[in-house]
Amino acid sequence: MNPDTQEVAAGREREELEGWIPELASEAEVNEAFEKAFDYRGDVTLTLKDGRVVEGYVFDRRTGSTLAESVVRIMPANEPTRVSVPYSEIAALTFSGRDTAAGKSFEAWVRKYWEKKMAGETNIGIKPEALD
Repeated sequence: MNPDTQEVAAGREREELEGWIPELASEAEVNEAFEKAFDYRGDVTLTLKDGRVVEGYVFDRRTGSTLAESVVRIMPANEPTRVSVPYSEIAALTFSGRDTAAGKSFEAWVRKYWEKKMAGETNIGIKPEALD
């Protein structure tokens, strides 16, 4: 099998979501915002209608037939527990944390690899980035 002749699916374009506060005016906007929050690789901040604020990482979301039946699951930054919040209880969503996956595609790594190779560097490999 020749890999050059195989069909390849295009990757998904990454949006710059860091700092974004989406409008949550309609049910469709709420659902779209939480799909993006699920794909986001940083923390988000939820402001609930009762005034509470939950900041953490969205690890799951479950879309029901209504906002009350739809739930976002989040790992709070300052608690060892996991929290489930119905979409209907959320007043605002902010993409507050740094997107740790931004600019880290395989294509970006290959480009950096070849830049280093052309500059004469040796022992070039995949090394994890230090976490903040």
